[in-house]
Amino acid sequence: MASSSLFMTLLSLGLLMLVMGNANAQLSTNFYSKTCPKLLPTVKSKVQSAISKESRMGASLLRLFFHDCFVNGCDGSVLLDDTSNFVGEKTANANRNSARGFDVVDDIKSAVESVCPGVVSCADILAITARDSVTILGGPNWDVKLGRRDARTTSKAAANNGIPQPSSNLNRLSSRFSALGLSNTDLVALSGAHTIGQARCTSFRAHIYNDSNIDSSFAQTRKSKCPKSSGSGDNNLAPLDIQSPTAFDNGYFKNLIQKKGVLHSDQELFNGGSTDSTVKSYSNAQNTFFSDFASAMVKMGDISPLTGSKGEIRKNCRRAN
Repeated sequence: MASSSLFMTLLSLGLLMLVMGNANAQLSTNFYSKTCPKLLPTVKSKVQSAISKESRMGASLLRLFFHDCFVNGCDGSVLLDDTSNFVGEKTANANRNSARGFDVVDDIKSAVESVCPGVVSCADILAITARDSVTILGGPNWDVKLGRRDARTTSKAAANNGIPQPSSNLNRLSSRFSALGLSNTDLVALSGAHTIGQARCTSFRAHIYNDSNIDSSFAQTRKSKCPKSSGSGDNNLAPLDIQSPTAFDNGYFKNLIQKKGVLHSDQELFNGGSTDSTVKSYSNAQNTFFSDFASAMVKMGDISPLTGSKGEIRKNCRRAN
């Protein structure tokens, strides 16, 4: 009886440890090495195809990962369509008429499902597409940690509160990044993602008309396609990096030093504050920027992931199972 009781106790402890280990599972770079060995080449092929059709898509896919991670962690919630139970993130201020690439993610998800059905989360697909977009456009490479699961719900309000706004000052930016475990170095490095992509007039109108820390000729150029009156030309686009908007390089930081940041929040990084020295460093040394950017992307990808038995593996990235 004693040995039987001991056996049952040990068995119970073993099961408890298994459950606890599953609930607190860690991300790893080889998470799908056995369950989906074709994952990485499958995703990269689709990202390459999408960028070949439209070079701006690389920036759009990278931005989706940022906006996902900054709202309740990297859980694929940004991809969810509205339902009768919740209003999702797609119509939040930072995403409405702006976030794009959802159809490309759908295409990638379908391709992944064809090689390993029900195995890979949409959250992990976003993490991989972000890395591939950067490397395809000439930026650094890094090993993506995987093992995230997908959220079943989301919140427009959480997105409005969580995603930094183009009007943010340095203190607000620093505070938001710090709340997520990201340093000021991470803030500047990750902001370097604006070396690719474009911004809507509504995002930079106040900066070019109201701010003084902007090159006057640069502001005039931007004003030509972004009228002062709200509602006029709101969706007109401007490159975030005027020199090389489809190449991932350190041009963004060189622009900031010349007071040619498109967004108010961009120029705040070089405006007599604590981040000026980092901007100067990156403008002079692209390799330093690349190294710090890759490290910061890994750190950002670690923000509150759903792992183990939490969340689910969505069959369709737009809706819960």
